[in-house]
Amino acid sequence: MTVADALERPVLSFLSGPGAGITLRQAGALRLDPDFGLFAALEDAGPESLEAMAGHVRTSGPALFMQPDVPPPVPGTRVATQAAGVQMVGEEAPARPPPAFEIIPLTDADAPQMLALATLTRPGPFARRTHELGGFVGVKEDGRLVAMAGERMRMPGFAEVSGVCTHPDRRGRGYAAGLMRHVAEKIRARGETPFLHAYASNTGAIGLYESLGYRTRRQVLVTVLEPA
Repeated sequence: MTVADALERPVLSFLSGPGAGITLRQAGALRLDPDFGLFAALEDAGPESLEAMAGHVRTSGPALFMQPDVPPPVPGTRVATQAAGVQMVGEEAPARPPPAFEIIPLTDADAPQMLALATLTRPGPFARRTHELGGFVGVKEDGRLVAMAGERMRMPGFAEVSGVCTHPDRRGRGYAAGLMRHVAEKIRARGETPFLHAYASNTGAIGLYESLGYRTRRQVLVTVLEPA
């Protein structure tokens, strides 16, 4: 699968592929189990698929589309938020010294702290079981989780680095960069290429990602639909 094929509509690639086991599907409407996140995608814009997506939103809550264009109008829903984003691919890995802090694997026992940290820092949609999507790692201080990163969407040849966040009181210590490099190394060791998404307005984060070897591949539009 080429980069263009896999990444042009990453949510659809994930929900119809590796994420199919945790995806709610009806007609051509796909929606990630809400315990894992908000992602949704349409295989087509036919009336049956649009009505099925409306049903997903009614029963499972807001749905997030991340694709190059505006999703078609879904009956019974309205746009809650819409923002420009970027998709970046990490095809190169600049040489860096090893981090000066310990990176530890996170487990289900850490889930409450992971959700609390994500709720505080808002790195992107993060739900009760999001951490199960990929091997999350973190940094702890005195037993408290202060930074983390992991994987989210996967498709043949690619894996998304996501959930990158640091407690506001612990920023500026290189935690995010170190964790991202660690996650990306694991992805590359599997023979896959890391990629990620960021809001276009988050220039600070984009600058960090560029310093880690990521390059912008294309613009995306992040649209959240909610019941009207």
